Amino acid sequence: MDAALVTAIAAVVAAPVAAIAAMYGQRGANRAARETSAGTGYDSLTQRLVAERDKAEMDEKTAEARASAAESRASAAESKHQALEAEIARLRGLVMQLGGAP
Repeated sequence: MDAALVTAIAAVVAAPVAAIAAMYGQRGANRAARETSAGTGYDSLTQRLVAERDKAEMDEKTAEARASAAESRASAAESKHQALEAEIARLRGLVMQLGGAP
C-alpha cells in the first residue's frame, strides 16, 4: 500500500466519524441550551413569585396598619360620644333642678 491509498482510506473513514461527532456535539449543545433555558426560566419564575409574595406581605401589613388606625379612631369617637352623653345627662339634670323640662 502506498501513502496515497492509506490517506484515501483514512479520509473515507474519518469523514463519517467526523459527521457523527459533529451531530453528537450539536445534540449536546442543544440539550445544554434547553437545560439552561429551563433553569433561567425557573429562576425568573422564582424571582417573580418572591416579588409577589413580598408585595402581598407588604399589602397585608399596610392593611393591618390601616385597620389598627381605624380602630383607634373608632375608640376615640366612642370615648367622645360617651363624654357628650355624660354632659347631656348633666345638663338635663341641671335644667330639671332649675325647674325646666328637658
